[in-house]
Amino acid sequence: MRIVMFYHSLISDWNHGNAHFLRGIATELLARGHEVAVFEPVDAWSVRNLVAERGPAALVAYRRAYPALVSQRYDDTLDLDEALDGADLVLVHEWNDPALVRRIGAHHARNPRASGGYVLLFHDTHHRSLTASAEMAEHDLRHYDGVLAFGRAVRDRYLEQEWTHRAWVWHEAADTRIFRPLDAPGRLGDVVWIGNWGDDERTRELREMLIEPVRALRIKARVHGVRYPEHARRMLRRAGIDYAGWLPNYEVPTVFAQFGATVHIPRRPYTRALPGIPTIRVFEALACGIPLISAPWEDTEGLFTAGEDFLVARDGAEMRRHLRDVLNDPALANALRARGVQTIRERHTCAHRVRELLAIVAELDSRTPTRAVTV
Repeated sequence: MRIVMFYHSLISDWNHGNAHFLRGIATELLARGHEVAVFEPVDAWSVRNLVAERGPAALVAYRRAYPALVSQRYDDTLDLDEALDGADLVLVHEWNDPALVRRIGAHHARNPRASGGYVLLFHDTHHRSLTASAEMAEHDLRHYDGVLAFGRAVRDRYLEQEWTHRAWVWHEAADTRIFRPLDAPGRLGDVVWIGNWGDDERTRELREMLIEPVRALRIKARVHGVRYPEHARRMLRRAGIDYAGWLPNYEVPTVFAQFGATVHIPRRPYTRALPGIPTIRVFEALACGIPLISAPWEDTEGLFTAGEDFLVARDGAEMRRHLRDVLNDPALANALRARGVQTIRERHTCAHRVRELLAIVAELDSRTPTRAVTV
């Protein structure tokens, strides 16, 4: 199949977690012999910020890490007839401009799959459908064949609001070609957290679940991420935590291998509005075999087994106990490592998600016998 994907950015993961999943899915589709074309806006804010912070060399390094992945950067002159020529499947991510979403829908209306056109799906991997409904309602999905939602709460929202008549849960997952256990070149510290500051959406949680436990245990910790204001950096310094800034996502496995544990601290919109939806960093940490301790979140969709795949800390005191246990009990740490890797490999890889995607396309195409889809 020829698969065309319109996303915010493939080449930059600066404050752009969806790039992680996009890279893994595109790589898996290419490995299966499909043709993949990724389009991203030439002025993507993630690219602009990455270049401003790290210079053009950061984009060169990305290309070395993913030599098979290429994107086409478009501007207002984008010719959809040319971009979508010969397409079998088109994915449009929710961070696209509503005008482009509407244009692609109108193009699909002129080229429906029933007459040899393509399957058109909208892909949502954010909480805005529940926290910023007015913004999401601007997307005209009348001519889309359905919505891929990264959790049940988001899928149900699209159906309840009648933004679409078909929607499927399509969870994120780990790109296990990149995210896998590595031999440690040497221990750099005890705990590492990789995550962005996030518009004050988890300041209290970070203080309770990371900063204060590290201070109390007097352990060596590091934080990677972007958009940390000066007051946040001061909090980290006072706790003796090293703030190391942006980390290319493809370098995360090497960093995980050099620390004893990591933590998951979800943003408030996820714990309140989107129960059952972890961020992609949970999948990636478990895939790398680093013991994970999570702040509370409700796994309503049964993705993992708390207490076996990772430990859950209900408050700061329990986080301190779990960190102390994991860092001082090799048997516990090894059990968490093994179980986390096993769960990801059995259920939550990008290969699993590609199979799910192609099954959805086959389901849609079953009503159009003239089209063939390779699953």
